[in-house]
Amino acid sequence: MAQVSGYGEKEMGPANDKPPSILNGVGIAQRLNQQLPLALPFTDDAGKQVRLGDYFGKRPAILALVYYRCPMLCSEELDGLTSALQMVKYVPGKDFDVVVASIDPNEGPDLAAAKKRSYLKRYGHPETANGWHFLTGTQQSIDALTNAVGFKYVKLQVPGSNQIQFAHASSIQIVTPEGKLAQYYMGVEYSPKDLLLGLNEASSNRIGSPVDNIITYCYHYNPQTNTHSLIVARVVQIGGFITVLLLGGFMALMFRRDYRQAHSSGKEIKVNG
Repeated sequence: MAQVSGYGEKEMGPANDKPPSILNGVGIAQRLNQQLPLALPFTDDAGKQVRLGDYFGKRPAILALVYYRCPMLCSEELDGLTSALQMVKYVPGKDFDVVVASIDPNEGPDLAAAKKRSYLKRYGHPETANGWHFLTGTQQSIDALTNAVGFKYVKLQVPGSNQIQFAHASSIQIVTPEGKLAQYYMGVEYSPKDLLLGLNEASSNRIGSPVDNIITYCYHYNPQTNTHSLIVARVVQIGGFITVLLLGGFMALMFRRDYRQAHSSGKEIKVNG
């Protein structure tokens, strides 16, 4: 089963249509025990040149592949991760690291730094800043890292502009101190208990098991109609409107029932009197 996500989500199953053809090259191949290429060069959120291996050797890490200008799913993924980590007893920078790498080679350290400030504030522990790393890199480094992780995405250019978007799936990876992929967690919401267990096992260089292939896709542009985002945004608005109507109807029904009960009780008292 998979989910297609723009500004909303569509459940895909046997009874539904297949995902759009644009998603044929998108997915997550779980490459457990795969060694990450630690010599890859990146630029950190302070503009410093680093190697991927700078974040390994002492403790496990949580790796997230996103792009910082993503209008929907990447933010949900990082929001979900941050919320889960708030309920995990381990401390970033002490017990594990969070490594976020952009898949867009046109994004730079200023944007990475802004994202770091945002999520560090959301996490609520500024003293853990040394455990959060937001990276940008060249296409060559991005390709090597995404290939190692099994992160398959498609680059899209909006016609008539220089805007680039990416169709991609959502997952986070737990990586051992040696830099080997130990566990995948799919989607945008993560169990604190699972993260704690994954980090604990990865700290001992233990490799986990494959998880169910439930994938949340993200794409925001229909190259045929140029209307996908607008259509889905309207669906979300309509869904919100329907929710309000249903809630209002439920409240009206309850008030009406209470009124009838009170009215009926009043009649009985009057008769008995």
